[in-house]
Amino acid sequence: MRLILICVLLSAYGLPFRLVAQQAVTFPAKDGLTVTADLFLQNKESPYIVLCHLAGHSRGEYRETARRLNLMGYNCLAVDARSGNEVLGVINQTAQRAREQNKRADYLDAEPDIVAAIAYADSLGNRKGVILLGSSYSAALALKIGTVNRRVKAVLAFSPGKYFGEKLSLKQYIRSFNKPLFVTSSKEEATKVALLIKDIQSPVKRHFVPAGKGAHGSIALWKVTPNHAEYWTALEAFLKQLKL
Repeated sequence: MRLILICVLLSAYGLPFRLVAQQAVTFPAKDGLTVTADLFLQNKESPYIVLCHLAGHSRGEYRETARRLNLMGYNCLAVDARSGNEVLGVINQTAQRAREQNKRADYLDAEPDIVAAIAYADSLGNRKGVILLGSSYSAALALKIGTVNRRVKAVLAFSPGKYFGEKLSLKQYIRSFNKPLFVTSSKEEATKVALLIKDIQSPVKRHFVPAGKGAHGSIALWKVTPNHAEYWTALEAFLKQLKL
C-alpha cells in the first residue's frame, strides 16, 4: 500500500515511478575536516538543494523534508555542519570529528562545510547551480554565502538572524544580495526578519509571514508543526517560479 501511495505521489509531480535512495556521503572542507551529508538523489539532471541545519542539530533535521523536496523534482544534500550535535537520533558526524580534532565550531566556522557541500554537488555533474536552504544560524550563513558564491542560484532562509555578533554585520553584508530569495520564520520572529532583509533589492524576494504561530527554522516544515501546510504552500509556489 505504501509503495502504491508513493507511486501516486510521484505521478502527481510528473516524476518516474521509482523510490529515491538516501546515501551517506563524505567530502573534505577547505581546512581538511571531513564533512558528512545525506544525499537524496532524485535524478542526476534535477537541480540540487543543499540543506543546512539549525544550532545543535544534524542532517537528521531534513529526513522528512528532503523526501518531499524529492517529490517536487529536486535532488537534496543534507549537510552535517561542524556547529551542531544531534536530532531525531541522527548524530552530527562532522561536529564529532571537529571536536576530536580540536577545531573551532562557532557558527561562522561552519561556512566551509556548506561551501564544500556546494562543490560536492557540482562534482556529481550538477550544472545548474544549487539552491541553499538554511535554518536559523545556517539561514544567516546561506545568505552570506549566497551573496558572493556564483554557484548559489537562490536562497531559502528559515529564521535568519544576527547570529554572528560583532564578528559580522550580516544586514550590511547581504545588502548586495541579488538572487531569488525566500525568507520565513515563526510569526513572532517576522518583524526582526523583515528588518534584516529590508535593504536587499533582489528582483525576486518573498517574505512569507505565517498566519499561525509557526516554528523556528526549518522545523516549520515538519509535520509536527500545526501550520506546516501553509509554509509548504508558500515554498512550493516560490520554487515553481524559479528558472534554473
